[in-house]
Amino acid sequence: MYTQLLKEALLEIEDDDVKSIKDLVEYCRLQDDVDEDEIKKVQREYRNHTSIWWYTAPYFMYSMLNRGLREMDVDIILKMGFFIRHLHQHITELHREQQGNMPAKFQVFRGQGLSMEDFEKMKNTKGGLMSFNNFLSTSHNREISFKNFARPAALNTNSVGILFIMNIDTAICTNSSTPFAEVSKVGYYKDKEEEILFSTHAIFRIDRIERIHDNHCDRLYEVNLTIVGNDNHELNTLTAHIRKELGERTGWSRLGRILKKVGEPAKAEQLYQILLAKTSSDEDRIEYNNQLGWVCKDMGNYSKALLYYETALHIKEKTLPPNHLSLATSYNNIGLVYYNMGEYSKALSSYERSLEIKKIALPPNHPDLAASYLNIGTVYYNMGEYSKALPSYEQSLEIRKIALPPNHPDLASSYEGIGVMYYNMGEYSKALSSYERSLEIKKIALPPNHPDLAASYLNIGTVYNNMGEYSKALSSYERSLEIRKIALPPNHPDLASSYNNIGFVYNNMGEYSKALSSHERSLEIRKIALPPNHPDLAYSYDNIGNAYNNMGEYSKALSLVEKAIDIRKETLSPNHPDLATSYNSIGLVYENMAEYSKALSFLQKGLEIRQKSLPSNHPDIAQSKKNIENVKTKM
Repeated sequence: MYTQLLKEALLEIEDDDVKSIKDLVEYCRLQDDVDEDEIKKVQREYRNHTSIWWYTAPYFMYSMLNRGLREMDVDIILKMGFFIRHLHQHITELHREQQGNMPAKFQVFRGQGLSMEDFEKMKNTKGGLMSFNNFLSTSHNREISFKNFARPAALNTNSVGILFIMNIDTAICTNSSTPFAEVSKVGYYKDKEEEILFSTHAIFRIDRIERIHDNHCDRLYEVNLTIVGNDNHELNTLTAHIRKELGERTGWSRLGRILKKVGEPAKAEQLYQILLAKTSSDEDRIEYNNQLGWVCKDMGNYSKALLYYETALHIKEKTLPPNHLSLATSYNNIGLVYYNMGEYSKALSSYERSLEIKKIALPPNHPDLAASYLNIGTVYYNMGEYSKALPSYEQSLEIRKIALPPNHPDLASSYEGIGVMYYNMGEYSKALSSYERSLEIKKIALPPNHPDLAASYLNIGTVYNNMGEYSKALSSYERSLEIRKIALPPNHPDLASSYNNIGFVYNNMGEYSKALSSHERSLEIRKIALPPNHPDLAYSYDNIGNAYNNMGEYSKALSLVEKAIDIRKETLSPNHPDLATSYNSIGLVYENMAEYSKALSFLQKGLEIRQKSLPSNHPDIAQSKKNIENVKTKM
């Protein structure tokens, strides 16, 4: 889905080819694996040959481009954007010329290697769809594909040799946005490879996977595919909706929005800063400041994000009426940054101003209203006002069910919010159900290493942890951390959350030294990424204190849990459940120090808060009562 949108954005851009070639040459000279003679050849002779000639030639253009598309390497895609356009346009022209002479149905072949992991995934999706996101070289000649590509790949101990047999129906292809053409007469090798070249985003159905019995190796498979065009209704509906959300912006600006969607915020920031420096238009300045604010927020740079968002708002206030919908967007963005900074009252004020404007400017079931209800619910949740939070989440979900396709990412956000509420109300099975529904949608709608998937695994792990299923919890937390290490900068606050939760489950498993190590790594990141009194720092201090308490180092434990409660008293409402957590932690340390009267006092304060802020059947209330009884028996 996102590679299709990325291709559309690149095809809209009309850059200066001379400058683009110069930029590519400079980029290639910074790489270690590109031959200087090949770079000079491209620099001197690019205009002397067609794009297909360059693509099929034994130079770096083919390997670099397909690596960039396969791995979503944004540097490569940006630098080779002009070549992607030229190549797609040339294939499209040839397809148009050749279409009348093509047989109604025919087969082409492709030999390649797949990692064992990718091969297993393909076997598990038999009968499903497979998309080739790179330009796809195939041949009429089965023997060339098998002997030159599939068999050599199988000799590599880390891969499986695959011979794809692709069944092409030209009637289906007339409805496809992925053109293909015979390139044997215009390619570098002329007739030798009998090549058919597909543009990016060719989609096939996996029909059959069979082993090839071969004397040379035993890891060879034949995979039968049938082209389906781009007519999958569910995928097209979702793609069209995401396309609409990206807005009317074209070219580079749309490309920046897509880069954010696929989890490449640093590349998007680089692009938008270049665009902002070039423009003198108020409209463009609003757009680029807004996008930079969003990017910086996603990267955890909240003060910078707030500056960009407020700059955009000030420009709008000078040029727009007071209830213009665009102002609602700015208030919402500013609220989101305040929320991430832990300034919940400021966040709520901004979100409510945004909702006021939206109610005037939009119809009652518009998706943007759902987003506002979700944000307001999230703030109430963090303020510990669960009775106000749950109705906001439910209102958000009801609107989105009406307004959006069934697998839209925003539905995932609503299910996630409701899951958070059920979790905090102690209804873990309901929470798990909501979280898993959210994850199902995200897996369909998002790339495999998107940060939002990490958040889902984290939430599911937290439920399992509280249900006492620690091995499942640890597995979910570690999957979350893996994704975040790939998708986020090294000191992003979300990485701290992952380390924190891994430490928490180790603590519950009795592995206190591992717990301490994880919690300390979490604290290191939070000290760098967050303001000094952010509530998340209190979580870290509390968890490290609990680890020391379990290890018998009571003075260290007491010092840390007292730091946690100092932050919470300053930043949270007096009956917030997290304050109860702090009182409970301090009470448990005093219990282990045999200071039972102090322990009882703190544990009772924790129970009082929990009885005011939580449902009467919440497990934390039962735990507080149990802790108090334990102390009383020792007095």
